[in-house]
Amino acid sequence: MDFSELFKLSGLLGRFSPDGKCLASCVQYRLIIRDVNTLQILQLYTCLDQIQYIEWSSDSLFILCAMYKRGIVQVWSLEQPDWHCKIDEGSAGLVASCWSPDGRHILNTTEFHLRITVWSLCTKSVSYIKYPKACQQGIAFTKDGRYMAVAERRDCKDFVSLFVCSNWQLLRHFDTETQDLFGIEWAPNGCILAVWDTCLEYKILLYSLDGRLLSTYQAYEWSLGIKSVAWSPSSQFLAIGSYDEKIVYKEVEKSPSVETERFSFPPTRALASSVFSTQSKYDISQVPVSFQYIKPVADRANPKMGIGMLAFSPDNCFLATRNDNIPNAVWIWDIQKLKLFVVLEQLCAIQSFQWDPRQPRLAVCTGNSKVYLWSPAGCVSVQVPTEGDFQIVSLCWHPSGDSMALLKIEAVKIMKLGTFTFTER
Repeated sequence: MDFSELFKLSGLLGRFSPDGKCLASCVQYRLIIRDVNTLQILQLYTCLDQIQYIEWSSDSLFILCAMYKRGIVQVWSLEQPDWHCKIDEGSAGLVASCWSPDGRHILNTTEFHLRITVWSLCTKSVSYIKYPKACQQGIAFTKDGRYMAVAERRDCKDFVSLFVCSNWQLLRHFDTETQDLFGIEWAPNGCILAVWDTCLEYKILLYSLDGRLLSTYQAYEWSLGIKSVAWSPSSQFLAIGSYDEKIVYKEVEKSPSVETERFSFPPTRALASSVFSTQSKYDISQVPVSFQYIKPVADRANPKMGIGMLAFSPDNCFLATRNDNIPNAVWIWDIQKLKLFVVLEQLCAIQSFQWDPRQPRLAVCTGNSKVYLWSPAGCVSVQVPTEGDFQIVSLCWHPSGDSMALLKIEAVKIMKLGTFTFTER
């Protein structure tokens, strides 16, 4: 393994380009573009204010920088460094900005969610979408980039509008059977849209592309409900994490019928995998094993309880989860056998985990200077060489899976794995 030098960073704003050739990072109001292989600076851009959000276009030719406090988005071109674009929302303000799938339109959400403005970089035309709902995940694009779903709130009722991304024409508009819609997400195949309700109402609905309700699932009533949702890469499975510390695992078929399995988290049992060690190592424990369990504060909003993180492996074989009541453990489930495969218990609380985009290899960080890698062949703890304290709070895989960006609050370091593989013991 090789490690780069430490680069300054602001606000955890470090992103690989989709084509894997460049790394973008921000330091205050400066945007720095580096070559991934050499880490030499290719471009240095200066924005009008401190950058709060960055996003690459799908073809890696443009990058947007959002400055929400100023209500401004600036767009930069890698092919033509002298070209730039500034979008000023003025008195309407700005709370969110993102690219359309074609990489030539930018969608800005104004303050108080009064509207979504669609700006075209090619024709300079402007389109407006009214009544967007203020929720956690209110805009969703199909993976092929053909359609966009927008959650809306009109006359105290929830709706979803489907748009054709090529011309922004309305395709479908339908109401949803939700009390207070909280999020929407397309299946990777773009055929089914999942819509889920507020945490106060356990309900998830599956809609077809033409707006037909295919299925409704409601596990229970009168208690905190859904906390996280994740589609499998094959679009066959849907995992639902809830506040009752359980996962609902649904197999979505072509017909409206739905089969359900429930995964519960036994607080005193765990399995263990083969391990390797570098400077620190995993110990294999025999069941039963006791975990550190945090009792949530009952009289505060957003209690730290339930399934807060869900992620499928790219081969559709494993599901990684974190139960916020047991923040030091990552639970990895075997999807083919529908049972627990392994539990990784760390000394510190899990800050982030992410699957390698090319193979079933999971990277975990816990706010210290180590990266933990797991695959079905084993686990390894990697000490990141650095002077002083390097608290890794987030990480991001390169599209090839050969390296990753390790992010702390004010710095980033690149870890190149090369041909590193696990050797089973």
